Amino acid sequence: MTDNTPPPPRGFSLIPAGQQHPRLQRAGRYTPASMQHPARMLPALARHLITHYSKPGDILLDPMCGIGTTLVEGVHLGRVALGVDLESRWVSLARANIALAYQQNAPGSGVVIRGDARRLLDIVPVEYHGQIGLLLTSPPYGQATHGTITATPGAGVNKTDYRYSENPKNLANGDLEELLDGIADVFTAAHTLLRPGGILALAVRPYRHAGALVDLPGALLDLADETGLHLHARAAALLAALHPDGALTPRATFFALHNIRTARAAGHPLHVIAHEDILLLRTPHHPPDSTPDQPQQAV
Repeated sequence: MTDNTPPPPRGFSLIPAGQQHPRLQRAGRYTPASMQHPARMLPALARHLITHYSKPGDILLDPMCGIGTTLVEGVHLGRVALGVDLESRWVSLARANIALAYQQNAPGSGVVIRGDARRLLDIVPVEYHGQIGLLLTSPPYGQATHGTITATPGAGVNKTDYRYSENPKNLANGDLEELLDGIADVFTAAHTLLRPGGILALAVRPYRHAGALVDLPGALLDLADETGLHLHARAAALLAALHPDGALTPRATFFALHNIRTARAAGHPLHVIAHEDILLLRTPHHPPDSTPDQPQQAV
């Protein structure tokens, strides 16, 4: 599966994750029911990070795996992929997507465990402690931009599949402070789970709440520092198609466009957020004879 991505200028930490429409990225690779999840990582982004920050045979972990994008792309790339999710609905979908990858002769393996990401050390089998090469995830946030739209002539617009669950224990259903507390638990567990030199990769973006811009990437960087993780590299995943002449084709969702149009109609000159921050973190422990990797350019 190729993205036909043009090479970026040298020195740019840019990942063109939107070369194909998200629907095309998932077509035939994920079950149709996967569209029911309110927020899905782009397969092209997961592939890029897995390719650049792990190697075949490595063990991957997504502690909030949803429909299993990290796992599916990891299995196709020959990795051993572990996923955790709190909701049985998404666990079932992730397992179905891994089964589909097996049907397509993917060379890796994947396992999904139902559990709370805040208790990773109790959930992840002890034989994997200290063995994870890449912990890759996207935290749940910004529900106002999620969901599926069905437009019916004369009946307006119907919004569905915009909640992760009704479970009050789900981090997606709490406030920002509760989300950060949950991510802090993941960061703390990473010290035990990651192998020396392993990477914790977060795909996250700023979002708007009650008209204010919430700098979630900045908050997570502060949290990483508080929990003893070091920033290894930072990149931007472009949520638009990048063409050789420099033109962009945006991939903004209906909700993102609607919110911006509403704000502008009220006199607020806001712009669509067209990227995700990719935060690459490491524990302070590296092999004694190694030098930390240099940030990888997008390819």
